[in-house]
Order: sequence, then C-alpha cells, then structure tokens
Amino acid sequence: MDSRERIVNCDVLIVGGGPGGSSCARALQQAGADVVVLDKATFPRDKVCAGWITPQVVTDLELNLNDYSHGRTMQAIRGFRSGVIGHLADVTTTYDHAVSYGIRRCEFDHYLLVRSGARLELGEAVAEIRRDGTGWIVNSRIRAAMLVGAGGHFCPVARMLNDNLLDSRSDRHAAQQPTTQPVVVAQEAEFPIDADDASFAVERDMPELYFSPDLNGYGWCFRKQNYMNVGLGLLDRHECSAATKRFVAYLQARGRLPANTSWRWRGHAYLLAEPRARKVLDDGVLLIGDAAGLAYPQSGEGIRPAIESGMMAASAIANARGSYSREHLAPYQQQLGNRFGSSTRTRRSIVPSALTSALAVGLMQVPSFVRYIVLDRWFLRASEAALTVG
Repeated sequence: MDSRERIVNCDVLIVGGGPGGSSCARALQQAGADVVVLDKATFPRDKVCAGWITPQVVTDLELNLNDYSHGRTMQAIRGFRSGVIGHLADVTTTYDHAVSYGIRRCEFDHYLLVRSGARLELGEAVAEIRRDGTGWIVNSRIRAAMLVGAGGHFCPVARMLNDNLLDSRSDRHAAQQPTTQPVVVAQEAEFPIDADDASFAVERDMPELYFSPDLNGYGWCFRKQNYMNVGLGLLDRHECSAATKRFVAYLQARGRLPANTSWRWRGHAYLLAEPRARKVLDDGVLLIGDAAGLAYPQSGEGIRPAIESGMMAASAIANARGSYSREHLAPYQQQLGNRFGSSTRTRRSIVPSALTSALAVGLMQVPSFVRYIVLDRWFLRASEAALTVG
C-alpha cells in the first residue's frame, strides 16, 4: 500500500517541519501527545536564510552545542562588519563573547525535526483541509483533533483562516500577486569553500551586513566554516534580481568575493507582517511562526519567533486538555501579544519613517548607532531573555 493511502490518526497534526513546527512537536511529545508532522519537503531540505541563531535560541531549544556541532556547521559569531551598499565606509563591531552562531538550515532543521520524536509524513503537500465534527481531516487520510499551521508565510492552514493571504502555490507566484501587505523578496546562495581559501576576505566569526541606500533591504555575506552564504532581501519585489547582481559586484569590488564566479541562486518571498495582522487561532486550530506573521520587521528573522511561538502553542494545547475550543486556546493569542506586541502596523524600512534616507545612511556610519540599535536591538534582540513557558 502506498504510504499516502494509509489512514493516520493523531492528537495533533502540525503542518510544517521547520524550527517552529519541530519545537512545538517536541514539547507536545514530552507532554504525552501523539503528534504527526506533515511537510511537502523531504528532509534535509534547503531553506533560503542567512543561517544564524542567537544564544536565546540555544537556551530555548536546550541545544547542546558540543553535540550539535559534531559533524555539523556551528560557527561562533563575535562581531559584524556593516555598511551601506555602494558606499566604501563601513563599521566593525566586536564583542567579547559569542553573540550568535552560524548554522546551515539544511542541517539545523533536520536535526530538530528528528529530535522532536514526532511521527513524520514528509514529501506530501496539503491538498485538502476539512472539518470533521470537532476534528480535522487533511488530504482525506490524516485525522487529528488539533491542527497547527507551521508552514511559513504562505501556509495552507494560514490561508484557510485568512482569506486575504496570497496564494501559496509557490513563493515566486505569490511574490507576483497584488497585495496590500509589504512583501520581502530574497535571493541567497550557499556553497562550499576551502577553509583556507584566501580569495574570500570575509572573516569566519564576523558576518558582513550591507543595507540598501533606501534602507528597504539589506544584503549579507557570511563565512561559516567550510561554507559561504551570500544573499539579499528587500521590499521591492521587482528589483530583487538586479539588486542582487549589483550587490555581488559591490562585494567583488571590495575583495569580499572572487570575481568571475557564479552560484546557484535560490529565491523566497514572505509577507512582512506583525502579530495580529492575521487571525492566528480558531476552534481546534492555531498558527505559529511565519504562518502567524511573526518575523521581526527590522531584520526579517523568523527562527526565534517560530521556536518561541511553537513552544507557547504546545503549552496552550497541553493546557487545553483535549478541549480545543477557541476559548480554551485563547491564552496562546494573549501570550503572543505579550511577547511580540499587538500592533498591526508594518515598517517599510529599518529606521523610523520620519528619518530621511540621507540621514539614515549617515547613522549607519556611527559605531554606537550600529552597535546598540541595528545589531543589539534589531538583529540580536539582546535585551530579550530566553523564553520561559509555564
């Protein structure tokens, strides 16, 4: 019998096997629930992402760095070089401790998913979701009392709850559709390099961040042990390919990347939305991570919000004790508001709109502004403690 013809019954079905889905699954498994994770991809899978995690994420995940780094990329980050694309001046910021860790998403996501202990249904996209009494039936064969949407910004569960979301058939298709919400489009290449290759001037423990002159996006160049990751994300969906070419030329002109080299670029699009810009729960269903619109607006980072919301969701589901009404799941939405804020406003640049681009570019050359605002507050979220879920 084909595996897709098998009838699967479970307590909780999580659609999406990324860090949010796997974190939610692990917490629910530990609470005694029978959990299935469904994902259209097979793992290990590629994911467009610069690929680093903060110490708070390490704490939230109870991640043993020594264990994880065995056979996997784990690059300590102790500083950043930052500037504005097209400008020669840059700012170097160093720390006396590791403020982040570079990882490869293909390794990281697979590790967390396997570690979750959940039953896995991989390589199968969601074709149908329907309510069946007090439970759910997905793809006519997976039955669950509780449904969790963890499939990213265009998650089919999120679309079911929110009629105003873009079509999720593909990121490329979604990025071309009209929408009132700002869409971030990103391109990224990650490729192996010789650890001793001197043609890459980027230091391994110091990623480089370069912002677009209009501050509506930024590029990165990140050397992680034996891999280089280069990418660009911006709000102008029509300019991404051309802007990426200009960014690579800029890096090559500065000696950061060797000339006359090409890589396989991968693209991704996602909505830039803050909490409560979309409905996040209803009877027997809730959303976590990017599906709930939780990516940080300044940096676009989604890993930490996904993990934290996944753990919050697991706690809310466990506390509901099988009664998954909207009222019993409501504490989850309150926790999201407390943790991530409740504003539906979105920010279209990394600085307040009252500041002109010219002034902002000048600020990007001020070491204290870069360190305490851009890096500590917006990228590292250094003042925010690790999550504690009761």
